[in-house]
Amino acid sequence: MAGHNKWSKIKHRKAVVDKRRGKVWTKVAKAIIVAAKNGGPDPESNLSLRYAMDEARYANMPRDTIERAIQKGAGGAGGENYEPVRYEGYGPGGIAIIIDTLTDNRARTVGDLRLAFDRNGGNLGNSGCVAYMFQPKGRMLVNAPNASEDRMMELAIEAGADDCIRPDDPAEEPWTILCAVTAFQTVKEAIELAGKNEPIAIAEAEIAMVPNEVVEVTGPNAQPLTELIDAIEDLDDIQKVYTNAG
Repeated sequence: MAGHNKWSKIKHRKAVVDKRRGKVWTKVAKAIIVAAKNGGPDPESNLSLRYAMDEARYANMPRDTIERAIQKGAGGAGGENYEPVRYEGYGPGGIAIIIDTLTDNRARTVGDLRLAFDRNGGNLGNSGCVAYMFQPKGRMLVNAPNASEDRMMELAIEAGADDCIRPDDPAEEPWTILCAVTAFQTVKEAIELAGKNEPIAIAEAEIAMVPNEVVEVTGPNAQPLTELIDAIEDLDDIQKVYTNAG
C-alpha cells in the first residue's frame, strides 16, 4: 500500500498537534468510559477497555486520568448514555470516508456531520455506501528511525503481521504495520518487546478500517479534503475518521 504523499504527511503532523492540545485525550477518555460502562472495569476480561487503555498509554495520558475514566464508566458515567454509531460519506474528488462516533444524541451528530460535509465539498451518504472499500485490520504506527527495512520486515513477519510499509523518511515519520484483527494483540506485544532492546516504539495502535486501495489526492481536491477532515475531527462526538486518501 502507498499513501505517504504530502496529504498524509500533513495529517500525521496534525495528529501530533492534536495530542498536544489534549484532543486525543478527550476522545480516548470517552472511549474508556464507554468500554468500562458496557464491559466492566477489568481490561483482562474487557477487550474494548484494554484497547482503549493502550491507546491512552500511547497518547501519554497520565495513569490517574485513565483510572478516573475507568471508575467513571464503571460507576455509570454520570448518567451519560453514549452509543457507537458509524457514518459514511464522500469527500472532494470522491474520496471515501468512514466516521466512528460515540454519541448520546444521534440527531445532533448526524446534523453536525451533514453540515461539515456540505460546507467542505463532500456528501454524507447512507450506511454501507463506502464500507465495502475497507476492511478491519490491526494497524500500528511505529517509530523506528534507525531501523533498516530488512529489520522492520523481519520483525513484522515474525510477529505475524501481513504488511510493513516504509515511510518516505523513517527519521521523521513512522512505519505502518498491518495485521489481521485476530493477530493484533500478538503483533503489538512483539513490537513492544523488540522496543526493550532497540529504538523501536509504537506511536499509535488500533483496530482500523483500512482501505483496500488508496486514491492519490492531488491538485484542487487536496486542501478541501484536509479542511473537511479537520471539520469532522473537531466535532465532539467523533472518535475516528478513516479515508482511502493516499
